[in-house]
Amino acid sequence: MSLGQMLLGFLEAQPRHGYDIKRLYDEHFGRDRALHYGQVYATLSRLLKNGHVVVEGVEAGGGPDRKRYAITDAGVTDLADWLAHPEDPQPYLQSTLYQKVVLAILTGRSAADVLDTQRAEHLRTMRELTRRKLAGDLADELICDHALFHLEADLRWLELTAARLDDLTARLTETPR
Repeated sequence: MSLGQMLLGFLEAQPRHGYDIKRLYDEHFGRDRALHYGQVYATLSRLLKNGHVVVEGVEAGGGPDRKRYAITDAGVTDLADWLAHPEDPQPYLQSTLYQKVVLAILTGRSAADVLDTQRAEHLRTMRELTRRKLAGDLADELICDHALFHLEADLRWLELTAARLDDLTARLTETPR
């Protein structure tokens, strides 16, 4: 996720104060982790420096002055380029799960126990996500579905690895000739 582009997206519809941007972010993306005000203002400062936003107005209040930020043409172009560019698929070729299985075998521990413990944790998390999905709105459903599909793929890998554990153990522990 690029926080800069997220903020530009909120500003494209209309100029906004940092407070409004944070509220929109938290409403749409911060369900599990809210955005800190410091992140908002540091990102706006960087966008301002790079010419992607301008300060459209300043309002005096009881505290610090409130700046209203607006997106520039360069910001619109940057946002459009980011939205049009596909994200790199993450193949996870050296996952922590695989590393734990190999290290368990190499250290004489039970790789089957590692797989069983991980399977139980995946299932627990999947139950939690399913509850959240059923109780939530469409955004929750989509977010939870994405996570559930990834966890299902991990579970398939755990099962496949468990089925191949004897072969993997033999290959990792055979002595070179």
